[in-house]
Amino acid sequence: MTMIDIQNTSKSYGPTKALQSLTLTVQPGEVLGLLGPNGAGKTTTIHILAGFLQPDSGSVVIDGVDVVQDPDEARRRIGYIPENVALYPFLSACENLRHFAALAEIEFSKSEATERLVHAGLASSAIDRRVSTFSKGMRQKVGIAIANSKDAKALILDEPASGLDPHASHELSMLVRKVADDGAAVLMATHDLFRAKETCDRVVILRGGKLVQQLDPQSMSANDLENIYLEEMQVNG
Repeated sequence: MTMIDIQNTSKSYGPTKALQSLTLTVQPGEVLGLLGPNGAGKTTTIHILAGFLQPDSGSVVIDGVDVVQDPDEARRRIGYIPENVALYPFLSACENLRHFAALAEIEFSKSEATERLVHAGLASSAIDRRVSTFSKGMRQKVGIAIANSKDAKALILDEPASGLDPHASHELSMLVRKVADDGAAVLMATHDLFRAKETCDRVVILRGGKLVQQLDPQSMSANDLENIYLEEMQVNG
């Protein structure tokens, strides 16, 4: 069953066409990368999936639930991780996870929360530390644990590796891959072509709200992917 299904979806802000008849799907266990320059439509796509925006036309369905017709139920099916994860700085990682899970009416014991944070790649020594002391990479791991706290069928990430050092970015890539291997459908907007090559099963290139290329990154080198991307930007520039 297709987990994320976007069909002929358009969205405009006044005269600006942010999305133009976008169609794409993501299957369970798959990581799809959204590539494109600023203003290509990546964040608009993610905000529609997360229920922050409504499309002007087309359909957006997550795990069989229409995002427009039943937004609350659709949100229950997804985990959303923005570029900068908003956490309570003076709470520990464990306390943040238990708090946000409780907002979704999920109760975790301390040991259950600890297990989920460790599964998300956070060192056990950091579980009870205030997140104000965390690096961005550590905060992203807490964010992924929170997003996965409801065992979401789909994980939506908006530039998750932005600002991370190479080691933290690699760790995040491996974590995203693990989430997909556990059965979730993952859609990830990114500017990082190397991480897209490393992490994604497919990538699509957006430009001006349109899907202009769909590629298999595993069948090419990172340099090939970069060259195709740059050529596409020149052709459509």
